[in-house]
Amino acid sequence: MISYEFPINERIRTLLRLEHLYNRTIQYVGRDSATDHHAALLGIFEIMEVAGRADMKSDLLQELERQRQALSALRNNPQISEDALERVLIDIEETHCKMLNMTGKFGQALRENEWLMAIKQRVTIPGGACAFDLPSYHYWQQQTAEYRRVDIDGWFNPLLPIKHGLDIVLRLLRDSMRENNYTAKNGNFQQMSGGKTVQLLRVSLPAHLAAVPELSANRYAINIRFVVPSTSGERAKVVDTDVDFGLGYCNL
Repeated sequence: MISYEFPINERIRTLLRLEHLYNRTIQYVGRDSATDHHAALLGIFEIMEVAGRADMKSDLLQELERQRQALSALRNNPQISEDALERVLIDIEETHCKMLNMTGKFGQALRENEWLMAIKQRVTIPGGACAFDLPSYHYWQQQTAEYRRVDIDGWFNPLLPIKHGLDIVLRLLRDSMRENNYTAKNGNFQQMSGGKTVQLLRVSLPAHLAAVPELSANRYAINIRFVVPSTSGERAKVVDTDVDFGLGYCNL
């Protein structure tokens, strides 16, 4: 199966963007080539930009506290695993403390690093990070992978408490999913929402099926059309057959 997630509000959209950036950056940090570490640095810059535009720390702290209170009320519930519940609560508490210990504006120490900011400014220009543009950066790229990784860890690790916070929130959100199976007649599907709140929708399709969902939703209705995937640049064509799919609803 291939699953497609569609955030319904800007808050969840930002969390999903950050999740993608963090996961991609972690992959590049773990590799050894200078090219990979350049990509890791670009990822750090993107994380700073996305998280810096929103009051991410305050928002996540409030959500973690809300979830802590809601989950604490489930203690002694015979239908809930006490061990699993305690692990989640401990995870929330530890992450909450780490985020509280983050001082100043998100990524402030990196913003005060003139060497990094010179690179950040140049990489917005196509080909702007060439050796003749940034000789000091070129020197850094010629060092060993271990040498570069020490620097990258020093820049990246202070940003990780935000990742741990959004990981918890998104995990709880996804765990709340209620999924039903539907059929889109001639590639089109509409369902009235009845005014109920949904924060994230997940559409699941068989991997062999040549169809991609395009979704629009509000508090009143969900509209999905399935189009034929194409890399030729031609206008997308709606699938002209019935499509069986799963639709999951997630809400905290």
